[in-house]
Amino acid sequence: MTELEQKTKTISWVDPRPQAEQAMTMSGLDYLQAMIDGKLPPPPIASHINLEIASVSPGEAVMAATPDESHYNPIGSVHGGFFATLLDSVCGCAVQTTLPVGTAYTSLDLNVSFLRGITSDTGRVVATGRVTKPGTRAAFVEADIRDSQGRLLATATSTCLVFTP
Repeated sequence: MTELEQKTKTISWVDPRPQAEQAMTMSGLDYLQAMIDGKLPPPPIASHINLEIASVSPGEAVMAATPDESHYNPIGSVHGGFFATLLDSVCGCAVQTTLPVGTAYTSLDLNVSFLRGITSDTGRVVATGRVTKPGTRAAFVEADIRDSQGRLLATATSTCLVFTP
């Protein structure tokens, strides 16, 4: 067996608990916009998959992520967990854009369809989440991931529980 080149990746983040408390004092849309504007740090998961929130509007969130070899599965392509994490994040944030002050959400389900593979050569991918039915108890969302040429890579649907902590 030949000696393989060892690579490293440093992950750094800010403790999310204080900002989670701050989230309860803002509308969901204002909270996410504060992250985009750099007034609040991104969630810790962002550093794991090179994730950024690109834009938010009522009922919609757009995120981008850049896969690298650290996201690979044993068969040499980006692990489905990368797809699922990106889709779950964009679905949840789309729901969050609809929430008033003092309201929270959590994912109840996520159904992913993998349509094309992703490798590190794919480059930056963009995910868009759209709320199809907002609600005070449950919200329904659809999302997709596309590459830089606009090719559809994956789709998802999700249901989120909406609640007051």
